[in-house]
Amino acid sequence: MKFYKIIPVAAIVLAGLVYGCSKSLDSSYDPSMSSVSTASVLSSNMTSDLKKGEIKPQSGALKVVNLGVAGEFEILSKTGITDVYKSAVTGDIGSSPITGAAILLKCAEVSGTIYTVDAAGPLPCRVTNASRLTTAVSNMQTAYTDAAGRSNPDFLNLGAGNIGGKTLTAGLYKFTSAVVIPTDITISGSSTDVWIFQVAGTLKMSSAVRITLAGGAQAKNIFWQTSGAVTLGTTSHFEGNILSQTGINLQTGASINGRMLAQTAVTLQMNTVTQP
Repeated sequence: MKFYKIIPVAAIVLAGLVYGCSKSLDSSYDPSMSSVSTASVLSSNMTSDLKKGEIKPQSGALKVVNLGVAGEFEILSKTGITDVYKSAVTGDIGSSPITGAAILLKCAEVSGTIYTVDAAGPLPCRVTNASRLTTAVSNMQTAYTDAAGRSNPDFLNLGAGNIGGKTLTAGLYKFTSAVVIPTDITISGSSTDVWIFQVAGTLKMSSAVRITLAGGAQAKNIFWQTSGAVTLGTTSHFEGNILSQTGINLQTGASINGRMLAQTAVTLQMNTVTQP
């Protein structure tokens, strides 16, 4: 009789233990917490990937302006090259379609070849090659259009057109009006970086102001596209290729490490011009 009484009691105790364990498990499980935890892990992983650059696409590097045959000239113009003796030009020069008589540099001032469209021009160093000049001028105009047509600038109207005192990193710069350089500037970047400056107006550098290259930046990779005239003040120093729709004027003692490619005239006054 005692044995039969014990069995129901044991069953009741066992049932109680099972129910208690079930309640404990149920109270510790929260589906919403599991979802939050999973989302947090995914978010953390994506943030980590973005920081590493594994998800975010990289933008393409700015391409140089192809100068074609124009790039083989240090000075190229359509309406002549004037000069106040004595300038020093390293590289070839030429003018077309105007007659060679519009090139006023003397042979002693040019370490290179002077190309003309006819038999006029400085002697005995002048070389007549109208075909080469026609191609070079055409390439110059194509290069100007290329530089002017680059879109999505990295910098728009930096300094409201006054870039004096600034350090300019690689990229596309667009100015909807004139640009002035009243104080020294630095162009800083690697040897493969490219700079393109689109200037809707004139470009003026003050006297005794300098452009300095830093970090390996090279003048051959710097392009100044201007619709207005370019004026470099007395004893100033400039870096880069100038693609001007109008004139390029160097005042007394100014120097440039770069090319001058003008769709009108280039004016020199005892200047030093070096091919980059």
